[in-house]
Amino acid sequence: MSGIEQARKTAEGLEYCTGFGNQHSSEAAPGALPHGRNSPQRAPLGLYAEQLSGSAFTEPRAHNRRSWLYRIRPSAAHPPFVRIGNGAIRTAPFTESVPDPNRLRWDPLPAPAAGTDFVAGLWTLGGNGDATQRTGMAVHLYHADASMTDRVFSDADGELLIVPERGGLLLRTELGLLRAEPGHVALIPRGIRFRVELLDATARGYVCENYGQPFALPDLGPVGANGLANARDFLAPVAAYEDDERPVEVINKFCGNLWSATYDHSPLDVVAWHGNHTPYVYDLHRFNVIGSISYDHPDPSIFTVLTSPSDTPGLAGVDFVVFAPRWLVGEDTFRPPYFHRNVMSEYMGLIEGAYDAKTAGKGGFVPGGGSLHNMMSAHGPDRETFDRASEAELKPQKIDDGLAFMFETRWPVTATGQAGAAGHLQRGYDDVWQGLSRNFRP
Repeated sequence: MSGIEQARKTAEGLEYCTGFGNQHSSEAAPGALPHGRNSPQRAPLGLYAEQLSGSAFTEPRAHNRRSWLYRIRPSAAHPPFVRIGNGAIRTAPFTESVPDPNRLRWDPLPAPAAGTDFVAGLWTLGGNGDATQRTGMAVHLYHADASMTDRVFSDADGELLIVPERGGLLLRTELGLLRAEPGHVALIPRGIRFRVELLDATARGYVCENYGQPFALPDLGPVGANGLANARDFLAPVAAYEDDERPVEVINKFCGNLWSATYDHSPLDVVAWHGNHTPYVYDLHRFNVIGSISYDHPDPSIFTVLTSPSDTPGLAGVDFVVFAPRWLVGEDTFRPPYFHRNVMSEYMGLIEGAYDAKTAGKGGFVPGGGSLHNMMSAHGPDRETFDRASEAELKPQKIDDGLAFMFETRWPVTATGQAGAAGHLQRGYDDVWQGLSRNFRP
């Protein structure tokens, strides 16, 4: 059985805990999870008790993130880390380029060299803030054709929101296994170690690295108690451990650089755990879309799946927004997204199909590609879309042939030098708005 076949067999039989932000508990061996206390004098089954904190100890209870892990070896049992090359990974502050007010769009990331795994296939497009100050975010893409073998990865700089676009992933984390297919997103919290195995010959997609406050479900306000992403649809892993004493390379991303240490055992050796600092997977097709049933196109904030709050209420460090299948029924309404200039900066990607405000096909907005519209840059439907939507018959219309998303952030996104010089950067992106002629008739 090939590695891909084995990974698929494993992925097909996975079980999960349900609910975003819940205090989950799970044990892979009966009796491994202590009761009545977190750190008994002797942890059950000869395990080591260890707390993994995703927030400061004294943050309010509603914001506190931590999990207790019961593992075969403590995380402290490791040799020194040494610096290794960063590859195509870059981290804020982004100082090699200047923020660009121009509208930018890229084709999909080119095919990787043979043997490229998830970490080696990460390519940073840009970002903002300062990872050492735990503010801001980064946009990465990945393209891999090999599973991670005998090595794992963790990110001390931020949590990782992985958005597969092509090829499924089996994510083996310290807390258990997750399956993420195109149309799903996987959230790996800060500091959790994981390995990525491919479920198909190649895998391609997007990653939002969030340096700031952990992602949370947005408040619903006047929407009420239900809608958007339902907490119950987020799936957390159940405990599954590796009792493996072969050498394993552990790669740690710390303050923008990659560090490596070779352990004499697998660090994915957590036999039981409980807490709320946990990975999740979520199916974007389960998003409960809220929209206008009278007139006008609603603001994109109504499509927010997850938000990273800032110190200003309502102003996110980064929002993750999805444009899922939905009905359009607005009367006397230009139904695609309107022309706008926004104080927020937007990176948009496409997972499948086409986006209703942009022309698809070669040279257009295609799955695996992405566009960057920094703050106050004017954008909106291209000319072809404008012409079509302005003359369309306004009968109820089902938008179900595409799945697009957006990373929206409070600060400008500075593109990396490699993104600005990339061969897959579309040099003629501005042309899509040419031909929007004067129609004024006084």
